[in-house]
Amino acid sequence: MIIPKRVLIAKPGLDGHDRGAKVVARGLRDAGFEVIYTGLHQTPEMVVTAAVQEDVDIVGLSILSGAHLPLVTEIQRLFKEQKVKKPIFVGGIIPSEDSAELLSRGVAAVFGPGTPIRDIVTRVNEIIAGS
Repeated sequence: MIIPKRVLIAKPGLDGHDRGAKVVARGLRDAGFEVIYTGLHQTPEMVVTAAVQEDVDIVGLSILSGAHLPLVTEIQRLFKEQKVKKPIFVGGIIPSEDSAELLSRGVAAVFGPGTPIRDIVTRVNEIIAGS
């Protein structure tokens, strides 16, 4: 029996636009992942709690509000505080300099608008295989 890889897709912060997160969630589901979607307006604590409770292999954060740096930093801090290691990928409107900053802080991948789903699926599989 093949156990599907589990991915949490979360919308942290006050951003109310979730179309991209739903497209990515559906694409990952269609590629064979088990996807847990948290819905809108999640706090960093809620994201980390859901990731731990659901025992996911990877966490995807969709952030369009511009608060990507503080939100990701807080989520990483909470994971570290709980001694939990989960790779994180981020999608949304992320300026290139902030993408570089997120990657330097340990984020596994950053996807911008229009990234083909097959590219996201391929990269997420690579990240999970390497973790």
